[in-house]
Amino acid sequence: MNERYWEDVQIGEALRPETFHLSVYRLVMAAGATRDFNSIHHNSEYARQSGAEDMYANNVFLQGMWEKTVRAYIGPAGTIRRLKGFKMKTFNTAGETVTTNGTVANKWIEEGTAFVEIKLWTENADGITVGPGTMIVTLPLKN
Repeated sequence: MNERYWEDVQIGEALRPETFHLSVYRLVMAAGATRDFNSIHHNSEYARQSGAEDMYANNVFLQGMWEKTVRAYIGPAGTIRRLKGFKMKTFNTAGETVTTNGTVANKWIEEGTAFVEIKLWTENADGITVGPGTMIVTLPLKN
């Protein structure tokens, strides 16, 4: 992973999209790993009875997808400070492939700390499923 410096960031710059296939196995493992044992996240029949098309990803898993996208962009010295506006618009169900996207919305220096605001969203074949929201991150300065 390459180091990214605040001075090299451009407002409007796109992050590399990250794609995730939501297999049944992956959703079951994610539910267990986050200890979210609500049956809507690992039982298709139960999820359908609750009104969903199939079992679906939980918020922590979806937030982890955003984190992976941002971490790949900010490099090892960058830090995530805040997540804002995370909102699931529709279910991200088993069998779908979803893509997390981002763009640099703003950057500033405050009391010697270099901040970057990144706009994020997740899409499936039908459009945006999560977001848009933002992550505020810090990056090292070259000086």
